[in-house]
Amino acid sequence: MIVSARGVARSFGDRLALAPIDFELAAGEIVALIGPNGAGKSTLLSILAGALEASEGVVRWEDGVRVGWVPQRPGHYARLSARENLQLFARLEALPDPDGEAARLLAEFDLPADGQPSGSLSVGNRQRLNVALALLGGRDALLLDEPTASLDPAQRTRLWQLVERVREAGGAVLFSTQNLDEVERHADRVEALRDGVRVAAEEAFV
Repeated sequence: MIVSARGVARSFGDRLALAPIDFELAAGEIVALIGPNGAGKSTLLSILAGALEASEGVVRWEDGVRVGWVPQRPGHYARLSARENLQLFARLEALPDPDGEAARLLAEFDLPADGQPSGSLSVGNRQRLNVALALLGGRDALLLDEPTASLDPAQRTRLWQLVERVREAGGAVLFSTQNLDEVERHADRVEALRDGVRVAAEEAFV
């Protein structure tokens, strides 16, 4: 397994955001995480990404796995341009050619190449920058929190092409969505949450 979670849970004060859950993600699969707003999807993804500490339980990643995470909120510096953000994060990851990697992703995601601060970009462009940052240097696993919510149809198609490329290279993808068409088209299996508890898929939106 690329990643396994055992008894992972999260509480915020007296509120249980995620009940204890076991979860596994294997190489070569795409898994959809579904459920209404507040179901615990973002909480689980954040814990797996290491951005949020679990209240209990443990997460284990396979050694050497490169993980890309796309949160719902912008994960970049608003005062820097799209190019500057990509160059900065490429340097932080010690990639051999930060400028070349930034130029490649700017073109691949059709992002503005000027000096416009990313905080003033459109919602769709900010989301595309989020995804581009998650793909810096190539990834073995992607954690995507409603990644297509702000994308136009062409950009959605491009994103799923990139996701399929990760899977074909032996990687794994976990994405949350409320778009059941995306689930039917792209997911190998479905995990459903409601009120922080794992449920059957048909119960998720009841």
